Amino acid sequence: MDAVVLVVAKAPVAGLAKTRLGSSIGFERAADLAAAALLDTVDSARAVPDARVVCALTGSLACAERSTELVAALRDCVVLPQRGQDFADRLANAHADVAAHFPGWPVVQVGMDTPQVPPALLMAALARLRETDAVLGPATDGGWWALGLRRPADASVLRTVPMSRPDTGARTLSALRKAGLSVELLPSLSDVDTIGDAVTVAAQIPTSRFARTFAVMSR
Repeated sequence: MDAVVLVVAKAPVAGLAKTRLGSSIGFERAADLAAAALLDTVDSARAVPDARVVCALTGSLACAERSTELVAALRDCVVLPQRGQDFADRLANAHADVAAHFPGWPVVQVGMDTPQVPPALLMAALARLRETDAVLGPATDGGWWALGLRRPADASVLRTVPMSRPDTGARTLSALRKAGLSVELLPSLSDVDTIGDAVTVAAQIPTSRFARTFAVMSR
């Protein structure tokens, strides 16, 4: 099945990325950890057979931690600028841009906060879209870590959903169903927003860049 894995990302620039985590461990360290998470996520996306990887990016990679590694990792991906006034608009527009570049292809979207997501889970999400209109991956903080759509244009429902709230996941599920879409849920995963989250996620993927970077920071 021709499909797209859409990675929505912010360039990991110190002081701009992972600022909540940065207030605890320092902004440069937080940005470096974010870079490791993004690299791990892109690796998982690129490992999905028969899928094109699209990265909807905001910010400057030239100013980011691990800039050279990130540019190399994204070289074979389609990199598109995020556009929109707020995060909900940027998400909906990213799906619309995918639809324009790859008409008729289903998409599964992830962010850079769940570096523990394995390729098999992304593959399973795309496979489910043969039978259902949408899949949604709840996050343990009340948000969501993944959204898969058989028709990327259906992401327009996100424009009405308040983002970065404890009920964002529930509101997104409701918006999808109110639009008449059939929705299946994916396993729940933890976003990395705090030190506690980082400890949990690093333990799940001990050989990853994320875990190695966090281990060095924790010495």
